[in-house]
Amino acid sequence: MAFDIPSFHRRAVETRSDEHVDDMRSLLVDTLEDAGEYPEIDDLGNVVVSRGDEDGTHILLNTHIDTVPPHLPYERRTEPPGPDETIDGTGGDGDGDIVCGRGACDAKGPLAALLDAFLTVTPDDGRVTLAISTDEETTQTGGAHLADTIDADGYIVGEPTGLDVCTAARGQFEGTVTIHGESAHAADPGSGHNAIRAAAPILQAMESYEEKKGPGEHETLGYPILTPSMVEGGEATNQVPAECTITFDRRSVPPETSESFCADLQAHLEQWLPESMGLTVDLIRPDTPFPEAFATDTDAELVRTLQEASGGAVRQFGAATEASYFANNGPTVVFGPGDLSDETGAVAHSKREYVRLSEVRTAARAVRETVERLV
Repeated sequence: MAFDIPSFHRRAVETRSDEHVDDMRSLLVDTLEDAGEYPEIDDLGNVVVSRGDEDGTHILLNTHIDTVPPHLPYERRTEPPGPDETIDGTGGDGDGDIVCGRGACDAKGPLAALLDAFLTVTPDDGRVTLAISTDEETTQTGGAHLADTIDADGYIVGEPTGLDVCTAARGQFEGTVTIHGESAHAADPGSGHNAIRAAAPILQAMESYEEKKGPGEHETLGYPILTPSMVEGGEATNQVPAECTITFDRRSVPPETSESFCADLQAHLEQWLPESMGLTVDLIRPDTPFPEAFATDTDAELVRTLQEASGGAVRQFGAATEASYFANNGPTVVFGPGDLSDETGAVAHSKREYVRLSEVRTAARAVRETVERLV
């Protein structure tokens, strides 16, 4: 049975994958098997299938099947949702170009495009692999595992880019700055060391980090971003707090890594503390992978070929993705239908998520032409 983009995309959007991916993975596996392919599920639950010969150029197509909550039902309409609309399933079921629902663009639209390209290309001198991860929106262990276990000569990662070819993205990781003081009775504050009071100069020092210690401006990605996002401390109203924790979000640029950043930030912040107090900088979830910043050469053959096929611009991607794990292995681009945001506001991850089916078809054609030229 021939693969049909609108039909598969509808079933994918209708299949919930915000809490678990079992049903969505079954849909993907069944679709591949119906097309005569033999997908495998690896140790981390990723779906992997290849076509072509072991010799020659190898191109890997990747995206993910998990979505953020809450689930939004499928709708098909002629115009995108307005700024105050929430997708609730009552917006229509016609033949318009706009498909709404959770995952419509992130990333079941890119999935439909990559799947169509994979099933319709016939490699002449090489191999194409479809490798679909299951936890991109959370821990990203699946994408990191794929990068560790599958070698390829080029990687196309499906995300909503508006059909632009994205060759770079900031990294993203989260951490904490914990200030260590000494508790005391609030009636005698001088007998302790107030960790919350020390947070004020530490927050100021975080503002000056880029100028003093940061990696500087990247030619493609610009400056990194450091955002304090939460402050917590104290246990009782009549007690000098012994500890205060500042949680931060870091959007990195090369050559900075999550490991080097924590050491550099701690060394910078310690200068702003009294000698009687201490400070530590730690990553949140240190045992799971973090998407590091990456930048692919815009002159790489994969970039030029996909740009010619799609007609899109070459630019950076506005969010962190699993592409960072593959970029250590070879030229990597982020590409797909849909947008992170439009002139009205947020699209991906929002209450008005949508994609144009015409863009899904265009993305499928562009990826197919690119793979055909390279393998």
